[in-house]
Amino acid sequence: MIVLPAIDLKDGQCVRLEQGLMEKDTVYSDDPAAMARHWQDEGGEFLHLVDLDGAFAGVPKNREAIEAIVAAVDIPTELGGGIRDLETIEAYLKLGISRVILGTVAKENPELVAEACRRFPGQIVVGIDAKNGLVAVRGWAEVTEKKAIDLAREMEAFGVTAIIYTDIARDGMMQGPNLEATAALAEAISIPVIASGGVSSLDDIRNLLQIEASGIEGVITGKAIYDGALNLREAVALTKK
Repeated sequence: MIVLPAIDLKDGQCVRLEQGLMEKDTVYSDDPAAMARHWQDEGGEFLHLVDLDGAFAGVPKNREAIEAIVAAVDIPTELGGGIRDLETIEAYLKLGISRVILGTVAKENPELVAEACRRFPGQIVVGIDAKNGLVAVRGWAEVTEKKAIDLAREMEAFGVTAIIYTDIARDGMMQGPNLEATAALAEAISIPVIASGGVSSLDDIRNLLQIEASGIEGVITGKAIYDGALNLREAVALTKK
């Protein structure tokens, strides 16, 4: 299991949101590239980037900051937020992003995911954000009737590389990830699952390692490493034991 430090971009700055609310943001840095280098230096093996403005607008918004991050680090990066068409996917991959995360579009236009997997094998990840087991879309603004596990199975059939599973109720709340729901999703599919939302301590990393065998390949952490509740270097070391 690897630990992925998160860099959430809003207006070109590195921020964190509470439960996905744009008005509940904390700015951590106005130099996202320097922040990316910092997490690489602290042992981060893969960066998780989110274009928050893009997620809400449905079109890419923080390209300048994203370019700067890719140029600043040697480790691979994944990016989500507002990616709704093949042209945008191709543009980001050409820019040097290692893999692209599709979210809302996976629920609303599954054919696009299937085509993206055919065209860019190994580089498409689907982010499933859920509330009470149901898929939420459009920056978490809408909760659908679709079960997260059903969507994950459909995406697996298309050939996506991994699923990033976020429990919205836990995100940014420092309450620990939803282990039960994450393990259930991972066991329902054969592709890897990356846990996201709620990581607040080394104990949360330990708990996730307990269910790693169900198919948990990684864990994304944001607020905890920015606030100092979790030391990234220690978290990475724990996963290597």
